[in-house]
Amino acid sequence: MTTSNELRLLPWTGPDGKPCFLSTDHNGGHMSRLADNIESAQLGMATVLLDQALDILAQAETDPDDLRLLTKDLTGALRDTLRVATSRGHRLDSRSTDQRPR
Repeated sequence: MTTSNELRLLPWTGPDGKPCFLSTDHNGGHMSRLADNIESAQLGMATVLLDQALDILAQAETDPDDLRLLTKDLTGALRDTLRVATSRGHRLDSRSTDQRPR
């Protein structure tokens, strides 16, 4: 099993909004693959929202309700993207630590 500093931050939160973590020795397991797929979908959604934001901001006049909705969606996408980046950063750090000569 992985040590506590090698837990994988999952791309979703628990019902109370707290982070969820995965402890596994097998990165190709069902939960790891599920997390990878959800991370991919979240990053894809961020790309789509960025394109929409650029289109909306290029318009001469935009309805305030549209801007509010866009801001809400972009905030969620940014939160998800930061969680993915944090998770991947932790995994890269633990891999580089594992590869250091002892």
